[in-house]
Amino acid sequence: MGTATLNPASERSLNLTTIFFVVVFHIGAIAALFTFSWLNLGVAAFIWWFAGSLGIGIGYHRLLTHRGFKTPKWVEYTLSVFGTLALQSGPLSWVSTHRIHHAFTDQENDPHSPRHGTYWSHIGWIFRGTSQNQTEETMRRYCPDMIDDKFHRVLNRFYWIPVIALAVGLFAVGGIGMVFWGIFLRTVVGWHFTWLVNSATHLWGSRRFETRDDSRNNGLVAALTWGEGWHNNHHAHPRSAKHGLAWYEFDINWIEIRLLEMVGLAKDIYAFDPKKQEERKQVKLDPVTDAA
Repeated sequence: MGTATLNPASERSLNLTTIFFVVVFHIGAIAALFTFSWLNLGVAAFIWWFAGSLGIGIGYHRLLTHRGFKTPKWVEYTLSVFGTLALQSGPLSWVSTHRIHHAFTDQENDPHSPRHGTYWSHIGWIFRGTSQNQTEETMRRYCPDMIDDKFHRVLNRFYWIPVIALAVGLFAVGGIGMVFWGIFLRTVVGWHFTWLVNSATHLWGSRRFETRDDSRNNGLVAALTWGEGWHNNHHAHPRSAKHGLAWYEFDINWIEIRLLEMVGLAKDIYAFDPKKQEERKQVKLDPVTDAA
């Protein structure tokens, strides 16, 4: 695969299917405002947590993409199904796109860098090109650890089925109003919060680390994405399952990973510790053995 196919400037074909469903979901989100109830709001918030925190933040991102910790396969698969509820594509496509982002962060071949424009980084990138529907060749290159997993392959192809099943269940319980809130409005809100990580956290915020990219720590985005907004920390130490590195950098996804560890569902967790790094800097190392 030539990297030129990742360049937004060379990807001009419109993804008409994506555009259609994004428009339909935004219309559905507006319709939800006319069917408000506290029950509908509560259901939408609960599903947003499942899809956005357990599914995208912990499952797709910190587990599948960066392998910051390990889980039993059934837990990995469950988190992957939760991730599909966010309607941000299947696990193989999502992981491939994000690994490409880290390989070319804020360079020409980054799928969603603000250097190509704020609109592009937030939403425009899904309307053109192949970033949301990666080829077999691209997925095999960037997901060699997942590409032959039959469960992930099937889920990647039919990632929309869990959403339809959820919609049917919500309709049976609460009617069309609950579908508008639990599917349409919740999905649209989740999309824009996730896209803020692509756009806002490469434009506004503080920088703890002098990385080669434009990543920023943005507390507001972190609050909206369960901790994913501590983006400069993440780009400096991408494998770390812990993104919030200070007491004031609240990271709900990290807390939930620790809870999984406490009940025996997560192990081998890698968490970058700035204090330990500083201690290592202060220790005089042997130039040959690199040991104290």
